[in-house]
Amino acid sequence: MSALRNLVDKMKPAFSKGGRLGFLESTFEAFETFLFVPNTTTQRGAHIRDANDMKRTMIMVVVALLPALLFGFYNTGYQHFLSQGVQPEFWQSFWFGFLRVLPMIVVSYAVGLGIEFAFAQARGHEVNEGFLVTGLLIPMIMPVDIPLWMLALSTAFAVIFGKEVFGGTGMNVFNPALVARAFAFFAYTPAMSGATVWIAGLTSGEGVVDGFSGATALEHLASDGALGYAVKDAVLGFIPGSVGETSTVAILIGAAILLFTGVASWRSMISVFVGGLAMGYLFQWTGVTTYPAWWHLIVGGFAFGAVFMATDPVTSAQTDKGKYIVGFMTGALAVLIRVVNPAYPEGMMLSILFMNALAPLVDYYVVEANIARRNKRLKTAK
Repeated sequence: MSALRNLVDKMKPAFSKGGRLGFLESTFEAFETFLFVPNTTTQRGAHIRDANDMKRTMIMVVVALLPALLFGFYNTGYQHFLSQGVQPEFWQSFWFGFLRVLPMIVVSYAVGLGIEFAFAQARGHEVNEGFLVTGLLIPMIMPVDIPLWMLALSTAFAVIFGKEVFGGTGMNVFNPALVARAFAFFAYTPAMSGATVWIAGLTSGEGVVDGFSGATALEHLASDGALGYAVKDAVLGFIPGSVGETSTVAILIGAAILLFTGVASWRSMISVFVGGLAMGYLFQWTGVTTYPAWWHLIVGGFAFGAVFMATDPVTSAQTDKGKYIVGFMTGALAVLIRVVNPAYPEGMMLSILFMNALAPLVDYYVVEANIARRNKRLKTAK
């Protein structure tokens, strides 16, 4: 490592301001901080006040995403071969899924990082590490059969209008990955809904064995009030859905990693599940729904959103009490949208984006209430 450090130090003057390659200072700095711990502190946006820097925090989130991603590789192939009436072997399914999902990841990172590097160069500031996570989240919450040009356009929209217009990493109001999905859903709805987009190859006209349905569990819940799949398959993830959202078990493994390392807030995470259950039981108690309330937690993007989206330290609440409130409302609103609007069975995306907008307001009133209580105590003491 010392040889690499010396090489980087030798090259640095050429890329510093005034050097012959000074216009690439931001790009060089990005590669340097990727290799070594930076010796600078943040001046605005997200702040981490301990031994970890933002890069290592983002990498830990990527590690937590790996169980869901690896299972997504396998399930993509498994669902494809199942639709063809073939019972595939493990490695056959995994390899097929890997080859289908890898281009999505490459496109997401290439487009997103390209835009971030361009903005950094134009503004003359450093390249932030936030897209290390966003670039992986975007393909994981998309249907596997989405055209790559749609994915590229959605990623570009998310980076530019969901992040850079607010000032970059740490300044964005909305979760960029969900902005990408929202753009794709509302701009190209046929590619984001229906029974064919979740199975690789179906939208291109490949045949389907008789009796096979590519409908997701959420679509079954919305249409006939049934799960449509065995509960065990829904929990393990052997059902159609977005690349990284089907396996509750894999997602909970990622949750354990985030909580053990202290990267994510347990207050936000648990509150989302509690809010979803509370709203689900309310509908069940009033007779609006007849299926178990906890089904909402194991299908669609609920678990994935609760673990990896609602806990985003930038777009979620900052105060402890605010995390409880925003988390609870996120889960409750997601189930409310699912039940009340059958035409839009997946409510987690809209719920999180809506609460992203309300989180600063919730924090404001939490802080104001705390100030009022302190002033009251001071007056009482006098």
